[in-house]
Amino acid sequence: MDVRRICKILLLFSFLCGEGETQANECVAYRVDGEAIACVCNATYCDYPSDDVPKEGSSYWYATDKQGQRMKQLEQKFGSCGGSPPDETLTVDSNKKYQTIIGFGGAFTDSAGINLGKLSPATRDQLIRAYYDRKKGSGYTLGRIPIGATDCSTRPYTYDDFANDTSLEHFALAKEDYDYKIPYLKKALELNSETLFLGAAWTAPLWMKISGNLNGLSFLREDYYQTYADYLIKFLDEYKRNGVNVWAISTGNEPLSSLIFNYPSTTMAWTPRSMADWIANYMGPTLASSSHKETVILALDDSRPLLPWFVEPTFWNENATKYVAGIGVHWYLDFITPADLLDETHDEFPNKFIILSESSTSPPIWGTPKIKTESWRHGEKYILSIIEYMNHWAAGWVDWNLVLDTTGGPNWQHVYLDAAIIANPEKDEFYKQPIYYAIQHFSKFVVRGSVRISITDTDTIKSTAFQTPSGEVVVVLYNRGTTTKRIVLNDSQKGKLCLELSPLSMNTLRYI
Repeated sequence: MDVRRICKILLLFSFLCGEGETQANECVAYRVDGEAIACVCNATYCDYPSDDVPKEGSSYWYATDKQGQRMKQLEQKFGSCGGSPPDETLTVDSNKKYQTIIGFGGAFTDSAGINLGKLSPATRDQLIRAYYDRKKGSGYTLGRIPIGATDCSTRPYTYDDFANDTSLEHFALAKEDYDYKIPYLKKALELNSETLFLGAAWTAPLWMKISGNLNGLSFLREDYYQTYADYLIKFLDEYKRNGVNVWAISTGNEPLSSLIFNYPSTTMAWTPRSMADWIANYMGPTLASSSHKETVILALDDSRPLLPWFVEPTFWNENATKYVAGIGVHWYLDFITPADLLDETHDEFPNKFIILSESSTSPPIWGTPKIKTESWRHGEKYILSIIEYMNHWAAGWVDWNLVLDTTGGPNWQHVYLDAAIIANPEKDEFYKQPIYYAIQHFSKFVVRGSVRISITDTDTIKSTAFQTPSGEVVVVLYNRGTTTKRIVLNDSQKGKLCLELSPLSMNTLRYI
């Protein structure tokens, strides 16, 4: 039977048997050789979990696994656990509290906007709803905005490509902003007014750089430090004029990349000292005296091993640290340094929040058998990393492209990537991959203002836990094992939940 016909039947069934807006929609599976790889959504149908609040004395359990379950909901009551001894016992203690959560989200790149634009208006709205709607989506509350082009564009550009335009007379947003970014940012705001946006530039206009090059070893000229700060304020001005306020602006995407020999992507380097100087004497004061006083600065916006190198010189500079609210970290070099480095950064600078500001991975091979293993492997990588970052003081997590096509593009530098959602405009539908559910297991239930609380962790069952502003406890577990695991979740105040976690499964527990 055609997927569209199945969707229409399920839509009719949910309408006839519905219990209001919170009723869940089941996944319509995209299968390869009989294996469920993703969930198919179109103009009239998309899956979403219920957000009903569990009753006192019971919990709601949502499970996603490699076998094909997607946010399957069960009710589990507290009580004694009989039978054979459990494989693991995990203890939750809500009296031990850690960081407050800001949110989860993804990036509104040109590539994402291009793919959205190829879908029908109804399917396009469905896709954005799948991310930002609190009831029928993942409840995203963060969105990253590239300032100018990235590799996930179809061409390189900045907002002032007129040589030596020191007065910024020719500054103007690009066609891409009006076609691929602003309309979808505003749609996200309509769905969730609490959404906060983070801006990040990959480079200054080339005439402001010492080398004049798009990539490679390229630093901002010191005589243009103020001009570049003014350039970024103009970006904030224009977005505000178009109905989008930017909550945070970073010091620039991946400054280390410019120091890598023959690195092809757009980049601009900072040294730790020059970054601190630019913040302290140019960007910070300019932002503070502008109409964007509430916009905060994120330092670094690069990989974890750079934290000591960049963060300490910035925060020990008294004039710089007063302007910086937090730190943006990327996950690409996490294999080099342990997550303890996040703890050390927090312990040294406890008043600065940490956000994972970019994550992505290579594309699954659509149309080949490899997708059966690669798609799930990418989802697993995401949920394990989110758990790790949450357990080491991260206050938020931002994915890269919200949506790509079946090739992992478009990308003008042919650096193809995976995404949580893959668009297929030929069929006017999109596919929600395991990455999507890995993030949703957090973003749907760990709302802004939630506080991480204590939970024990094991090698096989990776775990993290939170208490929401309404007092609800949210526990996220991943069973790394290839067999079912019997788990006792022991809450020091509520009692015991007895669980059987399926192999390679993502699990979220909610209870009051």
